[in-house]
Amino acid sequence: MLKQVLPVLCLLVPVASAWAQTEAPAPASAPAAEAVAAESVAVPEKILVVGQKPGPGLWKVSKDGHVLWVFGSYSPLPQKMEWRSQQVENVLAQSQEYLAPPGALASVGFFRGLTLLPKLIGVKKNPDGATLKDVLPADVYARWLPLKAKYLGDDDGVERERPIFAAETLYRAGLQQAGLAQGHQVESQIHGMVKRHNIKVVRTGIALPTDDASAMLKEFKKSPLADTACFAKTLERLESDIDAMRVRANAWAKGDLEAIQKLTYPDHDTECRDAVMTAEFTRNRPGYQDVKERIQAAWLDSAEKALAANTTTFATLRLADILKPDGYLAALKAKGYTVESPD
Repeated sequence: MLKQVLPVLCLLVPVASAWAQTEAPAPASAPAAEAVAAESVAVPEKILVVGQKPGPGLWKVSKDGHVLWVFGSYSPLPQKMEWRSQQVENVLAQSQEYLAPPGALASVGFFRGLTLLPKLIGVKKNPDGATLKDVLPADVYARWLPLKAKYLGDDDGVERERPIFAAETLYRAGLQQAGLAQGHQVESQIHGMVKRHNIKVVRTGIALPTDDASAMLKEFKKSPLADTACFAKTLERLESDIDAMRVRANAWAKGDLEAIQKLTYPDHDTECRDAVMTAEFTRNRPGYQDVKERIQAAWLDSAEKALAANTTTFATLRLADILKPDGYLAALKAKGYTVESPD
């Protein structure tokens, strides 16, 4: 429960949060995106629900005979898709270490967590009993109503949630109706392979301070958030992108990276992270500044150490963090490593 509702975990951390499970490929030109979107409307692809799908190939990072193989995870994916990659299994079997996905951890401990439970009551609610209608612009609220009716039905409880939490509730419901899921099944299977082959796991993330978790929760419950943009972008995503989500899910399963990169969509992840990162309860805490940059720096440090020590290392990164121009592999390339994309 704590992990799901503590603001620093479910909202602030860009990799570990629910918002970060959706990918943000490099933007395509408007004509290219429109062409692909038009094609997907004319001949809609069905969701892949049967058969084993390998996903994309592996990126190869190398230097002086040492190799880091990187798998690109993606979300959302079909709910019932079976995933199996013989290439991943073979490479893992030869690896000395597995670099866990980058992220951030805020651990308060079991007994201390029990003392925080009373403070979690109402953490998702708007301050002072306000409703979404009270805190959202009229035009945004008008867009919310038909999507709520479509995906949530008569759930009136969500009307008292903060926009950022209501947006997440709506988004998850939209994915479910579309036959899509967050894609954790692939990551779980990779973890199973790592355990089966008895590979050393290297944690690559950062630790967030929790010495004043009680005060943070108290401040969060009382403070407004500038989360209207987050809410509006999530609505836009559901209004315009459900069909394209299916196309991208199929493209990932086929290893068609070009098709994924051609389809752009509203970036609600960034808006939702910014709503928390600029809030008073995090802005005044040095330990919660520059989290995204610190996570990437920590992963790069782990990757360089693994490349120096191991003949073969395996890692998992979000596809977005692999493909973007200032992403993780681009940073390794800038440091002099050879980076090769899948065939």
